[in-house]
Amino acid sequence: MLAKEKWAVDAAHSSIDFAVKHMMIATVKGTFHDFEATVDADLADLTTADIAFTIKVASVDTRNADRDNHLRSADFFDVENYATMTFASTAIKKTGDGEYAVTGDLTIRGVTKPATFDVTFEGQGKDPWGNEKVGFSVVGKVNRSDYGLTWNAALETGGVLVGDQVKISLDIEAAKQA
Repeated sequence: MLAKEKWAVDAAHSSIDFAVKHMMIATVKGTFHDFEATVDADLADLTTADIAFTIKVASVDTRNADRDNHLRSADFFDVENYATMTFASTAIKKTGDGEYAVTGDLTIRGVTKPATFDVTFEGQGKDPWGNEKVGFSVVGKVNRSDYGLTWNAALETGGVLVGDQVKISLDIEAAKQA
């Protein structure tokens, strides 16, 4: 087994996106622009990796300023009291060739719960300047109500304005650190 190497996520070449049902009939998508993450990993055995993410929730962007401000308010993320959401891996299981189930502690609004995400190792290579890079794609789902994000409005036709299940997807490029 090789020693673990430190990789820093390159936010300029990575994204953290989410999607949630609106009015039970459409999907609203958004992204977080301000985040950092580290991966300490032996690429030959990713099941031993340590993964940590910190996302500044005020950087939420759904392409609608009023909605973004509502998401930053106490009704949702309450950024004045909870500026970040975090994830720290606790277990990684290989599920296939280059495929992993990564479980960790996800903290949103001060509530920490276990969450599992499906991760695909997309490969590694060197950029034109000789920097070693790796890529990962990540998908998963969480229920926002589990983290105290319970604001909603009943619809006249039945159902609710905002769905509980949030789909999460990440495309990650990380650079090897010296």
